[in-house]
Parts: sequence; structure tokens; C-alpha cells
Amino acid sequence: MRMVDLIAKKRDGGKLSTPEIQFIITGYTDGSIPDYQMSALLMAIYLKGMADDEIATLAKTMLDSGEVLDLSMIDGIKVDKHSTGGVGDKISIPLAPLVAAAGAKNPMISGRGLGHTGGTLDKLEAIPNFNVDETVEQFIEQVQDHGTAIVSASTDVAPADRKIYALRDVTSTVESIPLIASSIMSKKLASGTNALVLDVKSGNGAFMKTEAQAKKLAETLVAIGKQNGVPCVAYLTDMNQPLGYTIGNALEIKESIDVLRGEGPEDVTELTLVLGAEMLVLAGISPDTAAAREILQARIADGSALEAFRQLIRDQGGDADIVDHPEKLPQALSTLDITAKSAGYVVGMQTNDLGIASMKIGGGRAKKTDLVDPAVGIVLHKKIGDAVALGEPLATLYLNAPAPQEVQDQVLNSIMIGADQPEIPALIHEIVK
Repeated sequence: MRMVDLIAKKRDGGKLSTPEIQFIITGYTDGSIPDYQMSALLMAIYLKGMADDEIATLAKTMLDSGEVLDLSMIDGIKVDKHSTGGVGDKISIPLAPLVAAAGAKNPMISGRGLGHTGGTLDKLEAIPNFNVDETVEQFIEQVQDHGTAIVSASTDVAPADRKIYALRDVTSTVESIPLIASSIMSKKLASGTNALVLDVKSGNGAFMKTEAQAKKLAETLVAIGKQNGVPCVAYLTDMNQPLGYTIGNALEIKESIDVLRGEGPEDVTELTLVLGAEMLVLAGISPDTAAAREILQARIADGSALEAFRQLIRDQGGDADIVDHPEKLPQALSTLDITAKSAGYVVGMQTNDLGIASMKIGGGRAKKTDLVDPAVGIVLHKKIGDAVALGEPLATLYLNAPAPQEVQDQVLNSIMIGADQPEIPALIHEIVK
């Protein structure tokens, strides 16, 4: 078997067999297949696509390239959640303690942000001393005892994916449904979860710009899960504006605490409850999502969800006092209001540009080696459909250094104002099971 022949086969629209995919992944992982040949294959896959069974085989082979966590010593059904990423997407932070407070076992392996999207681990590390690098033994003990843990992936989990993802990033092959789906599911299946809820985003702040693309990705992810014995439910959700009002790590932790207090933004609270309810059903805790939602709302109302967040922070070495004293989170040195140049209504947002603006002032990273400033970011004062007066603040930049004029202009131009009040985009577009 020769790699050049397999590249040609996929280039011409052919279907790779299971042994051929195994040959490719094994060879690239052990270094016998060079980057330049893998790059050619990735571009062929990007252009020609893959059949559903090819994608499932690719995900399974990438999964088998490394360690698969054995979580059998944790009682009950282990259920996780994954988001395809967006701006202001802090859902995992209130969601994990909320479902744990309701009795679910939620072992969550998360990632860092890159480009316009934020990462759950970066947000949690805004909490003083919070440790995301637990041992497997610590991870298992914490989930067993307190219901949840949020950690980074071991270097031994799906090493093929780590190598391929780095190559995709520099070969313009990131936005390929077969490659996205196999990357997501290889890591999630390797984490030992028994069931999975997926939040697949579409819109100008998501990797999938159209609903049709998002639906195809959701269907592919669900199919891979089923073929590997892991029940999955995917929600297609809107990313044509940021989730909530905050973009930036410490700012999003504060907003997550508000959600657990029952005081959070409507969209963040709603999506947390919707995804959490589905997790409780998959975990066998509730017969349907309506009953599950009532359980979650009760856990917020009685304070047990907030206490579960305190416990999560304590378990991972962080300062749990930030829950009651958010001023102990990193604080920016200055703020700058971006004000409206005309009156009217917010008719749209360039969500991707808002995420990039936050990155440019230090709230994210353009490349993996960049350092993140946990204190900086953007707080929005208006969302789509809101009325705006001339000179009224549209957003506030939280800064530790002067904001370049280009960033100020980028934020201003990202919030579009028109004369007529628009229809507010639906938060949830569709469910794929």
C-alpha cells in the first residue's frame, strides 16, 4: 500500500477502505507518512468529501491511535456536552455544575480558544489557581465524588487528531465536515463518555456559516456516535450574535455565576437549561426534557447549582471565593465605551469580528503559543432588536493597554444599526437525533 496511490484515489473521488484509513492514520502518527503527503490527502478530502462510513472509520481510527479513558469505575451513565465553538459561548461553565447538582455524572474534557472563538479552559483559568491539568485518577475521583470535572485532554488522547489538526490549521482545510466531525468525535469517544449532547452552531460567528452546513455536520456527528455505541443528540443553535453580553475570560466567568444565581442573560440561561435537560434524559435521570428542565430550575433556585460550582473550583485548586466576590477575578485597568453614531435599532452583528476584536486586545490567541490576558474583553450593551439612541454606549472595552483605533472601529462596525426593528434570531434552529 502506497500513500501516493491513496491520495490519487481520494483526489479522483474514490472511497477509502477501512484498511487504507488505518494505514494512513497509523503511518502519519508514527511519522512514516510525511506532512506533505498528509497535506495533499487533507486537501483531497476537503474537495471531494467522504461517505458517512468513511468518516466513522476515520474517527474510530484516530480514537484508536492513543489512550481511551476507562471510566467504568464511575457510577451511572457518563454524559458530556460539546460545542462547535462561538463568541461568548460560556455554556459549559454553568452547565457542568448544574447537571452535577441534578445528579448527572459529567466528565468534561475541554479545549482552548483559537482565533475568534473562546476556550472553556482559558475561561476557567481566569479563576485564580484553577488547575485544568489533573491526572486521570484525580479526574475520575472528582467526577465520582462530586459529579463533574473540566480538564484538558492528555497528550495520549487521540494523538493522530492533534497532529492532523495542526496541519489543517496551516493548509486551509479546517472547514471540512469529515475532518471536523472525525476530530470532535475521536476526542469525545476517547474521553470515555457514554452519551453526548452536541451544540452545533451556525451563523457569522460559527465555523459553519449556514444552517445547511450545520445540519450536515450535526447529522454526521450523531451518526458517528451511534456507530460507536454512544447515543448523541445535536442541537443546531444560532451564532449570528454573541451568547450573552460578555466576550472575554474573567468577564464570562462572572456572567456564568449570574446564570447559576438565576440572574443571567436570557439566551445563556435558556441554552444552558435546554442542553442540560437533554443531558439528564440521556443520563437516565429524567424521562423527558420538560421534567428535566424543572429539576434544573429547582437546582438553581435552591442554590445547589451555585454550590456545585464552588465545589468544582475547590476540587481543581481554585479560589471559590470568586463565586461570592467576583471582584477577586482579574480586573482590567481601564474601560472604553464604543458609542452609537446614529439612532435606530441593532439590526445585525458581525459576530466573528467581535471575537477577533477581543483577541486583538489580548482576550484570545491568534496562534497556539500566544498568551491570553484573562481580564480583558468586551461587554455588549445592545443585542439584535434593541433600540439605540445617538451617543448611547453599544459596547465597553475592558483594557490593560490602549485599544488601537482599528479595534475600536472594528467593534463599532460590527454592531449594525438600522431604522426598522428586526426580527430577533431564534436561539435554537433544529434538533438532530
